[in-house]
Amino acid sequence: SKKRRAEAADMSQEDMEETLKEVRTLARHLQQSSQAASSVSELGYTNLFEVSDQSPEEVRKNIELVACQAVASILDGRGLAFTFAQRGSATNVQFVPELDRNYLEYKAMKRQFADSSQVKRTTMMTRLMQLVHELAKKNIHSTKRDLFYADVKLFEKQQNSDAVLEELSLMFGCTRHSLQVTASEKGLVVGRLQFNDDDDFIDCTKMGRSGKNIPSFLDRVSNIKSDYDRPAEFILLVEKDAAFQRLAEDRFYNTYPCVIITGKGEADLATRMFLRRVKDALKIPILGLFDSDAHGLKILSVYMQGSEAMSHDSANLATPDIKWLGVRPSDLDKYNVPRECRLELTTHDVSFAESLKEKPYIQKRSAWVKELETLLSRKEKAEIQAFTSKGFQYLTQEYLPRKLREGDWV
Repeated sequence: SKKRRAEAADMSQEDMEETLKEVRTLARHLQQSSQAASSVSELGYTNLFEVSDQSPEEVRKNIELVACQAVASILDGRGLAFTFAQRGSATNVQFVPELDRNYLEYKAMKRQFADSSQVKRTTMMTRLMQLVHELAKKNIHSTKRDLFYADVKLFEKQQNSDAVLEELSLMFGCTRHSLQVTASEKGLVVGRLQFNDDDDFIDCTKMGRSGKNIPSFLDRVSNIKSDYDRPAEFILLVEKDAAFQRLAEDRFYNTYPCVIITGKGEADLATRMFLRRVKDALKIPILGLFDSDAHGLKILSVYMQGSEAMSHDSANLATPDIKWLGVRPSDLDKYNVPRECRLELTTHDVSFAESLKEKPYIQKRSAWVKELETLLSRKEKAEIQAFTSKGFQYLTQEYLPRKLREGDWV
C-alpha cells in the first residue's frame, strides 16, 4: 500500500541520515582544520623545485627563448645543449611533512648534442619543442600517442617521446598539462557531480552504468558543482574498475549521496588532477576504497602525496586528507572474508610492504603502519572483489554502509 511504501521510504531516509552522521562530522572537522596551504618557499625550503601552470602564450615564448639561447650557444662555439631539472626518483625526492607531499630536489641535468651518447636524446628534445610550439601557437591539444607518431622513426618507442616530454616540462618550469599534451582518457566518474566540459553540460547521475570518462583536457572543465536536492557529501575514490562498476550499477550514489571516481588501477595524471579539482570545488571528504595489499596502499598514497616521478608537480596533482576506508588488512577477519578468497603474500609483496612501511608519509600515520604490520604478520592479502563471495551486492549493501555508519576510516 501507499502507506507502507511511505513508511519504508521514511525508514530508509532515517537509515541514510544515521549512516552519514560520521561522514558529516568528518566534513566539519576537515573544514575547521583547513587552512591556506603554504608554499615550500614560505616554509623555508630553498632546494625544492616545482612547476606551475602556464598559458599557451607563455609556453610559446619559453620555447622561443630556449631556441634563441641554443642558437647563441652554437654561434659562440659552445654547441647545442639544454639544461633542466633532473626528474624525480628515489634519490632526489623529499617528503615535506608540513604539506604532506613529495617534492623534487633540484639537481641540474645537461644534455649536449656534442656528446655522442646524448645526440639522439637531444635531437628528440629539439623535435618535440617544435611540435609543442605548434600546439601552443595554434592553442590546440594533442595526445602523447599523436606526438609519438609525428616522428616515429626518430622516437622509435613512445616511452622515449613520453620521457622527453616530461623533460620539456622540467626545462620550461610548467606542468605537463600546460604543454597541451595529454594521455588517452582512462579514469571514470559517476554520481552527484556536474560540470561543464567546454560547451557541454555534464550530469554524472545520467552517465549510465559505465560512468563518464574523466576528460583529458582539464583546462576545458569548469563550473564543478553538486547542485542536487541531495548534494554529494563525500567522494568515494575506488582503485579498481570492477568495484566502480558494481557501485555504479547499484546506484550507490543515490542511496548515499556521493561522487565515485576511479583511475582503474594506477593513478593517471588526469584522474589525479580531476580529483583535486573536485575536492577543491565541493570541499567534502574523500574516502579511499583499495585492495587490501601494499600495492593498493601505494596507489592511495600517490593520490595523496604524489609520485616520485611527478614530484615536480605535486602541488597540482596531490590531494591531501584522503581517508583510507578499506579494504584494510584488519577488515579481512572483521568481515569474515573466507580463507579461500585470501591470497598468500609473495616474497615481492613482503619486500614491497616492508619498504613502504618505512616511507615518511606512512610513518606519519600510525594507523597505516599498524595495518601494514597486520598485513605482514598474517602474510595474506585480498582484493575488493573478495566480498563477492558473500554476495554480489555485499559491497554496496553491507560493507560500505557499515563502514560509513561506524566512521571506520584512518
